[in-house]
Amino acid sequence: MTIETDLEGAVERNEIVAYFQPQVDVRTGRVAAFEALARWQHPTRGLVPPVDFIPVAERTGLIGEIGTFMLEEGSHHAARWHSRGLAVDVSVNVSAVQLATDDLFDRLHELLVEYVLPDGTLTIEITESELISDPDTVAARLRLLKAFGLGISLDDFGTGRSSLSQLRDLPITELKIDRLLIQEGTHDGALVAVAVELLQERGVRVVAEGVETAEHLERVRSLHCDRAQGYLFGRPMPVDEVDVFLAQAFA
Repeated sequence: MTIETDLEGAVERNEIVAYFQPQVDVRTGRVAAFEALARWQHPTRGLVPPVDFIPVAERTGLIGEIGTFMLEEGSHHAARWHSRGLAVDVSVNVSAVQLATDDLFDRLHELLVEYVLPDGTLTIEITESELISDPDTVAARLRLLKAFGLGISLDDFGTGRSSLSQLRDLPITELKIDRLLIQEGTHDGALVAVAVELLQERGVRVVAEGVETAEHLERVRSLHCDRAQGYLFGRPMPVDEVDVFLAQAFA
């Protein structure tokens, strides 16, 4: 209840902040993108991770204003980096609650008009579990977003029940393989390899999450993933640290 009460007005009080975690091109090792991740800078609790407040935000409806803030931050910084000649993409997580509202579409359209970004620079991420709950409705809404010029990413692949036929029919531009499949090298590796090949034939980019060691990276290479994300390349960081990180990466 304390979290719920404190979370009200957190965006207006500038307590919600965007952190960014890098993704690298597996082939070249160059920084290719960042995932924008919400953090709550609580006045007494300190930095609160999303697992502790996003479920509360979704239950109370506060996810709308938090999600909008994150989309605005992702768009703003993507445009700022591109204006400096740093061609990096930015992905932002969108919850099923947001995806069901017209406000999301209206705000995204406004942002894309305000920040003129190349198609696919801004990517919207949804989780596999959200897809399974109502695949037809979600797919229809994703097609609209894709028509705006947004990238569409399916996150946490491998933790749910998505079939290869569902993946083939989805209007996605990116698939993110869940960290457990990368870190544990489970028996689902054969399925993942087939999914990667199938989707890449359709032009879908494949990103591996949770890459923390050289062994993990080797597994990612064996699966022929396009990009990788994890502590091996960088932890989530505030935007001022990202600027320094990019200056070094593109030096």
